[in-house]
Amino acid sequence: MAGPLAATAEPAKERGRCTRRPRSAWLGWLFALPAVVVYLTFVIRPLLLTVQYSFYDWNGIGAAKWIGLDNYVRLFTDSELSATILHAFELILFFSFVPVLLGLAVAATIRQIAQSRLALVARTVLFLPQVIPLVAAGIMWTWLLSTTGLINQLLSAIGLGSLTRAWLGDFGTALPAVGVIGAWVQIGLCTLLLLAGMSKIDNSLYEAARLDGAGPFREFRSITLPGLRQEIGVCVTVTVISALASFDIIYVSTQGGPGNATMVPGLEIYYLAFAEREVGMASALAVALTVLVLLCVLPIQRLTRDGTR
Repeated sequence: MAGPLAATAEPAKERGRCTRRPRSAWLGWLFALPAVVVYLTFVIRPLLLTVQYSFYDWNGIGAAKWIGLDNYVRLFTDSELSATILHAFELILFFSFVPVLLGLAVAATIRQIAQSRLALVARTVLFLPQVIPLVAAGIMWTWLLSTTGLINQLLSAIGLGSLTRAWLGDFGTALPAVGVIGAWVQIGLCTLLLLAGMSKIDNSLYEAARLDGAGPFREFRSITLPGLRQEIGVCVTVTVISALASFDIIYVSTQGGPGNATMVPGLEIYYLAFAEREVGMASALAVALTVLVLLCVLPIQRLTRDGTR
């Protein structure tokens, strides 16, 4: 008797599990439903509308006129619009490569003095720009780089008065000056991320390298850099996105000037949409910027993932 009863009890248990699993899955989706609705409403829907608007000539108020790919053709044939994209790529050198390279050097130095108070002070000072609002940072650097600012005063004090200029108002130095501001903002984040990555590297690797006669440079090249592949990938990804999507620092410090010397896609989208009332052209530039960010970021993520296998 025990055998048949046990045999009939097992299928009953299985049926109970099958009925509970779908019910629990639906409950999980119900809990996630508010977040999904918000995401669809405020992210996916505006994104799809932007793509739709990019095929129209529309001033944001009146009737929209279908023009197909004309906005995209203008984007790649208008020298002023294409120049904004080139400016964004130039800013990558300052926003990304400079902070990552300096962050590696600073993080390696701080790691050597990790037990001292100077290391704590250095980490705090370097991370301070991340706490300061970007608008405040832009205003502060505008004062520093003005004709009578601290930078020019220091140059005059050390006998280099011939180099003084309005750094943010000169066509040749405005974009590099903005890049310096961006590098100053990003270096603290890169340094702390790289320091965190260095802390997970096994110290026995360094000890073995020293026993083999390796110097500091060889240790850095053979142990530190390979161990920081993921962290470097994160730093490059974050800073490249920051360079391509830059807006607030440039708007506060130069507003795209002098002329269009510091005009970048984010600022151009703002002017096209809200000043010139060309919503369709602004949408096309926004779509192109999104695609550009993906084309730059996805290979970085792929290289990082391949390096961790």
